[in-house]
Amino acid sequence: MRNIAKVAVSAAVYSIDKPYSYVIPESLLDTVSAGSRVIVPFGRGNKRSEGIVLALEDESQRQELKCIESVMDPEPVFSQEQLKLALWMRERFFCTLYEAARAMLPAGMWYSSDGHRIGDKTQKFVTLAVSGEEATLIAAQRRMRAPRQAEVLNVLADVGEAAVADVCAFASVTSATVTALEKQGLVTVSVREVYRRPNVRRDGRRGGQIELTREQESAYRGLLALMEEGVPHAALLFGVTGSGKTSVYIRLVQDALSSGRTAIVLVPEIALTPQLVGVFSSYFGDDIALLHSSLTMGERYDEWKRINNGSVKVVIGTRSAIFAPLKNIGLIVIDEEQEHTYKSENSPRYHARDVAKFRCVRENALLVLGSATPSVESMYAARAGRYSLFTIANRFNANPLPEVLIADMRREIKEGNGGVVGGLLREELKKNIDRGEQSILFLNRRGASGLVMCGECGHVFTCRNCSVSMTYHSVGRRLRCHYCGSSQPLPECCPECGGKLKFVGAGTQKLEEELAEIFPGVGVIRMDTDTVSKAGSHQKLLDKFKKDNVPILLGTQMVTKGLDFSNVTLAGVISADQSLYAGDFRAHERTFSLITQVVGRSGRGQKAGRAVIQTFTPENPVLLLAAKQDYMGFYEQEIVTRGLISAPPIRDIITVTVTGLDEAAVLRGCVRIGEALRAAWIGPGLEVLGPAPAGVTKVNNRFRYKMTLVLKNNSRNREMVAAVIRGFAQDKENKNLSVFADADPVE
Repeated sequence: MRNIAKVAVSAAVYSIDKPYSYVIPESLLDTVSAGSRVIVPFGRGNKRSEGIVLALEDESQRQELKCIESVMDPEPVFSQEQLKLALWMRERFFCTLYEAARAMLPAGMWYSSDGHRIGDKTQKFVTLAVSGEEATLIAAQRRMRAPRQAEVLNVLADVGEAAVADVCAFASVTSATVTALEKQGLVTVSVREVYRRPNVRRDGRRGGQIELTREQESAYRGLLALMEEGVPHAALLFGVTGSGKTSVYIRLVQDALSSGRTAIVLVPEIALTPQLVGVFSSYFGDDIALLHSSLTMGERYDEWKRINNGSVKVVIGTRSAIFAPLKNIGLIVIDEEQEHTYKSENSPRYHARDVAKFRCVRENALLVLGSATPSVESMYAARAGRYSLFTIANRFNANPLPEVLIADMRREIKEGNGGVVGGLLREELKKNIDRGEQSILFLNRRGASGLVMCGECGHVFTCRNCSVSMTYHSVGRRLRCHYCGSSQPLPECCPECGGKLKFVGAGTQKLEEELAEIFPGVGVIRMDTDTVSKAGSHQKLLDKFKKDNVPILLGTQMVTKGLDFSNVTLAGVISADQSLYAGDFRAHERTFSLITQVVGRSGRGQKAGRAVIQTFTPENPVLLLAAKQDYMGFYEQEIVTRGLISAPPIRDIITVTVTGLDEAAVLRGCVRIGEALRAAWIGPGLEVLGPAPAGVTKVNNRFRYKMTLVLKNNSRNREMVAAVIRGFAQDKENKNLSVFADADPVE
């Protein structure tokens, strides 16, 4: 009799994670099966914990085992394929079985509730003011003395933000618990316009066959041939901005559906979802489901149910949509595949591309990676023959790529212009305004000023919890930390010497204010995290920009990709140097991609486009190549650099990060980790670098240092790293430290 269940238990941390055996009581024998969620006793105190049944076994040593207490769902919520995926993720991404499986379900399914509560048009939303990892850690510390607060933090660690009513329902608490957390600075509460169901609007096109250009047709035919082979394939679709990659995607999805199969289409930003959905819904109607973080927990749960019961054939969404419970997948598309948002920052630290590969292998499906600026890793794989490569070198409307002008901001300062908008960009903006044409400006920093300092004593306002300067937001005159969420009012003078304050660096708020001074009465829409939160959705702002022909749209990375407006004839990059000199090895790649994407927003209709790049280093080769839209020139230069510094894709890296409240203890822990790794390694081929501070050394009062391992990222080496981490966590000398590993990390 198969009355023993192997269970992945939520309370089992990484160092003790394994399938635990439990007896299935006779009353539950007909209910428990592989894929069921159950409640089990765990640990010395037999504390009730959630678990996932991985497999059933015959009776053995029954008298020594604890019993399953209850089953959470009438039917299993995980398929055999999903359980296999969870087992693979555990080994590949240094996470627990439960964390891997949990990532596959909508957050609302993990918390008890009598039903979803439908809110009014405005609802209170609660947002984490700390990182997801920090929230999880604090929740673990408060599990005994403040269990309600711990439960709320666990909910928000999964979703980031949600309606207060939903959080209270799922966590079985009252709003007083949320208020208490708000007073402690761990969460923020705001009032926002919400919609219960995803609003899918068609863009007016008719479904049917899409006419392709000769280049599009060639790429489409090659990709279709791969999809029809019935074996797994990966392909890179390298097409310039405006080349019509979306049309190729639609044709492939149509073919997948006509053959009785399903498809997943991923986009890197929520801002891109409405436009893409508008196009896709014109061809596939109600066969589409959406999965992204802007949906409420109730909406995500409803969409998941539609997918799981087979009502949906096409899923469109951001990173987590890769786990959609579609069956018989024939095609997975990852658009703008180079974007870092496809990599999860919290456990499980998966990359959507890797999960997509696994699913395509299991389903004998085709993976299409699309980009105008492919990641160096993907192009390297294509050049090596691991991916098939298809290229679209021209825009679908045969328009030339925009003319790019480089503005030397050093000259602007010499001429007395210390503003955000240089003279050249100002002239080009005026031309567009006079002609009734639109412009898009990109500045990758929100707020008004990057930092505030005293012009007399040099005092800088820094976050008391994090090792970063606070950003000034002119709305409300407050200083905010963009890492832990803490804020404080801006004083009238320096708190140290009483001197006059000086504002250094510019953000999107400052740019908006300066444009209002330069072009009084001219409409400007700002699109960043602050304005999107207030407006309720990205689409509302984009609709206004298009419908009202607003002259200028400015914003952060939200405005760099996927936006297609025929009347936009000017694109501007305000501070091209901002990301160029960041400290990680992907800084040049990220900058080249951002500039290329911004430039590509211009001239997508019948009118010629142009772009202005403002920089203090106009001779930088990365900027010059981006101005020429010369991706292959950039790639050839970058791949040589990667080889010289032993960086991916030439060599693999894994980072091991130690965090804690005591900086010296964290450093000592890193040294012990390094020593243990060297001792565990057999033979040549390992480089251990560090300890080195993380990009931001202190976040929410926790110090973060890392060891970087240069080695082959294979199962044997990952198991070696995992064993060292488990040993570190079980050592009492490290009891106040946390440790985690990340394969191929993204800064």
